[in-house]
This record gives sequence, C-alpha cells and structure tokens, in this order.
Amino acid sequence: MHFHVLTLFPEMIMQGLDTSIIGRAIAKGIISLEAVNIRDYTTNKHGKVDDYPYGGGAGMLMQAQPVYDTWKAVSDQIDAQGREGKKTRVIYVTPQGQTFNQSMAKEYAKEEDLIFLCGHYEGIDERVLEEIVTDYVSIGDYVLTGGELPAMVMIDAISRMVPEVLGNEDSGETESFSNYLLEYPQYSRPEVFRGKEVPKVLLSGDHKKVDEWRLEQSIERTRKQRSDLYEKWEKENQDYFIKKAKREARKRKKACKSQV
Repeated sequence: MHFHVLTLFPEMIMQGLDTSIIGRAIAKGIISLEAVNIRDYTTNKHGKVDDYPYGGGAGMLMQAQPVYDTWKAVSDQIDAQGREGKKTRVIYVTPQGQTFNQSMAKEYAKEEDLIFLCGHYEGIDERVLEEIVTDYVSIGDYVLTGGELPAMVMIDAISRMVPEVLGNEDSGETESFSNYLLEYPQYSRPEVFRGKEVPKVLLSGDHKKVDEWRLEQSIERTRKQRSDLYEKWEKENQDYFIKKAKREARKRKKACKSQV
C-alpha cells in the first residue's frame, strides 16, 4: 500500500511515522510513505502558498494553485507507476469531515494508494477541494494547528489493517473496535504484582475457556465504558445471549442433579 501526504511540513510526517511497527513495514516494503512539500509546487517566486481570504476575516488561506499542482504531480506519478485506472482517493483532514473509526480504517486499507491533504492556517481554497477531494475526514471535534497529526493517526490505524504489517495476522482482528467491542484485559509476567494475581483461567491452558473469558470481559468492559458501542454489538449478536442463557440453564440443571 502506498501513502502520499501533501503537506507544508514533510519532515514532521516522515519523522513521526518512520518508527516501530510502521517503520518496520516501510523498511520491508509492505507499505510506502512519501511526504510531498506543497511549497515546492507554488508559482510564487518567494515560495508563498497562502493569501488573505476574499470577503475578509481573520487569518490566511492556503491557495488553490500550489495544492492542485502538488496533487497533479502525485497523481501523475501514480499513473506512471502503472496504477492508473481509477481516481485515487484524496482524504482532506478537516474537523468538518466524517469522524474516523476502525471500520473506515479497514475500508481504506483495501486501497492501493491513498493521498492525504493537510491544511494549515484558516484552511484551503474551496475550489481546489471541490476539484480533488473525495473524502472529508476528522479525528474528533476539536481544532489542531494543521492536518499532519490527524493524517499520521489515520495512516497508523490504516497500516495496521494491511496484511503482513502486524507480525501476528490475528492481531488486527482482535483489537478494540474490531467488532464494536473494546479489547479484553491483558496480563504478563509476573503472576503476582503488588498483591494482584493474574486471573486463574489464563493460566489454565484451556483455550476454549480463555476465549470465553476474554469475550465476556470485552462485553462487560464495553457495556460499562462505551454504551454506544455496546448497543451496536448487542443488536448484531442476539444469538450470543440465547446461547449464554442455554449454557447457564444447563449449568443450573447439572448443579441441581449433583445436589440430589
């Protein structure tokens, strides 16, 4: 998968993502990342990329020309590498967009190329947005100084859904939000820390019981901490409650027999 970030601060993107799991994936060629400096494509002899907005108002606005020409150069590069055929999705990072989530990360991970457009100042001339942007995406209801941090957040989340990026192929499917549920609690050595013990079921070696415990913990944690997600999960998993009721009925029946 190929990520292309149109930005005024390319070093911020490259330094922020060239580490840990994402950095290793880039080194192995599983994903690629390029940060393209919008300032390199301005026709202004002083390297200027912004100007005052028509109609007045506070702040400066990124101009259409350098943004469009940067996008055009990246799009032509994608075509030249033999990946032409459909318009590459361009994600404009803006608080006005749809809020990013795990489902969107999975969807974007299916793309061969993604272009991220990072705004600054008071935003970007609307005309170029209408011309090139396919997706308006936010990472939350707050305002940052630029689009670089949100772009990095999304690239990290999307990359984890790309095959082979995570060492364990199951990791991406068992993490929080993969099925509306938050991740279950996890434990490592030592078995006792400050008087707190690792749950016995995790030491049992019974994988079926471990899986059942983890699911129950995920459900309960989601119910307590994210009722909105729990309601979505509950609607799609009514069979879980039916099976659970049957299991509990069998346990009660078995317990009654043992007492006779």
